[in-house]
Amino acid sequence: MKYTNRIFAFLMLSLATFLGTGQLRAQSSYVSGAPSLSASNAVATGSPAAGNAETGNGDEPQNALITLHARVNEVNVLFIATDKHGKFVRDLNQSDFSILDDHKPPQAILNFRKETDLPLHLGLLVDVSGSVDSRFDFEQEAATTFMQHTLRAHYDKAFVMSFNSHSQVAQDFTDNVTLLSAGVRKLHDGGGTALYDAVYRACKDKFLKDRPERPVRKAIIIVSDGEDNQSEFSKAQAIEMAQRAEVIIYAISTDDSGLVMRGDKVLEQLAEATGGRAFFPFKMKDITHSYAAIEDELRSQYVVSYKPADFDADGRYRSIEISSLKKDLQVRARKGYFAPQQ
Repeated sequence: MKYTNRIFAFLMLSLATFLGTGQLRAQSSYVSGAPSLSASNAVATGSPAAGNAETGNGDEPQNALITLHARVNEVNVLFIATDKHGKFVRDLNQSDFSILDDHKPPQAILNFRKETDLPLHLGLLVDVSGSVDSRFDFEQEAATTFMQHTLRAHYDKAFVMSFNSHSQVAQDFTDNVTLLSAGVRKLHDGGGTALYDAVYRACKDKFLKDRPERPVRKAIIIVSDGEDNQSEFSKAQAIEMAQRAEVIIYAISTDDSGLVMRGDKVLEQLAEATGGRAFFPFKMKDITHSYAAIEDELRSQYVVSYKPADFDADGRYRSIEISSLKKDLQVRARKGYFAPQQ
């Protein structure tokens, strides 16, 4: 009987030690990962990426990490500075800018640096609806040329998504330009246009699930006339998902009417809300110049990291305003973000 009691006591002690070590290991893993605000945003959205953030590998119960949640209140913002002629200004310092978060100066600026060589994670969204039929071949050629000139093997990566009334990934994330070019060339045009759905799904299904080990620059390039007639999601929902995924949207209009159409305004709104830019080539051959401008801009940005003042993890939208203290300089950045929710 004494021998049995000793074995039982030994087993209980071993179990307690194992559980304590497991909890410590879980806590150490979470802290060392140092989740960014974007990761916390994913938790707030209830997206598939959020599920992974809550449960680790998905096999553990959700309440296993409840005590490990930490309030993360560091915001990272990429932005562009240009002069009155639209040329990039690359030699500015932190003291040259004013930053407001939720209409208040940050509690502390944690980091400010120029980012000219971050890895690029791109999504090329190509409109294949019937409205772009006459320009489709040239769109494919220009997109292929852009991929060949921009992506660096083993460093950058991109995916190709076509959209008409439905969205379809023609080529998943890869750094292989040959595969990306083949994905572009196999697209076929026809059907209606669900632009907002394409943006929403690209951000949610591709970028929110994209968890790089190091900082990257995430951007979507839309090639479309901007006319949407079949989306389930609204323009506001598409913009919100892009902001949650911290994706910059660039748009190249394929409208060659010479007029300012409704779709052109849509493309401007998508780009402006995320800190990107819309291009309106006067001639189709000018699309190649638009791609070159996007490539240049992606490698001409600043990044600021700061701790917001009066921050609450309440899940609400917080505005971002960055302006230059120097005369005749313009700043372009995303308009805001969604705080994590606890």
